[in-house]
Amino acid sequence: MARDIAAATGLSDPDYGVLSRLADLGGGQLRQQDLADSMDWDKSRLSHHQTRMQQRGLVERRSADGTVPVHLTGAGRAALAEAVPGHAAAIRRHPLSRLSREQQRAITGLTADE
Repeated sequence: MARDIAAATGLSDPDYGVLSRLADLGGGQLRQQDLADSMDWDKSRLSHHQTRMQQRGLVERRSADGTVPVHLTGAGRAALAEAVPGHAAAIRRHPLSRLSREQQRAITGLTADE
């Protein structure tokens, strides 16, 4: 799945994880520690990865009140929006393709909006 996303969008799996968590969990911003915790990464690993993402214009860090919030940029939002359909297709194509139709319906029914 990671190769499909990278080929289609240029985002690595960790890039997608950071962007999607910022959007889904924080509405576009999270404290650096909360983001690291959500990814089960140590703060140092996240900091190094964010530096690379910041150089590409996907996120920015702003120091405020002793915390370091991480913000999605416009480019980050656009990259995520471009990657979401490919991510969903990769999930359907790879893990779900190994299941029977009945198993697929059961799993997709669990995640369907009510």
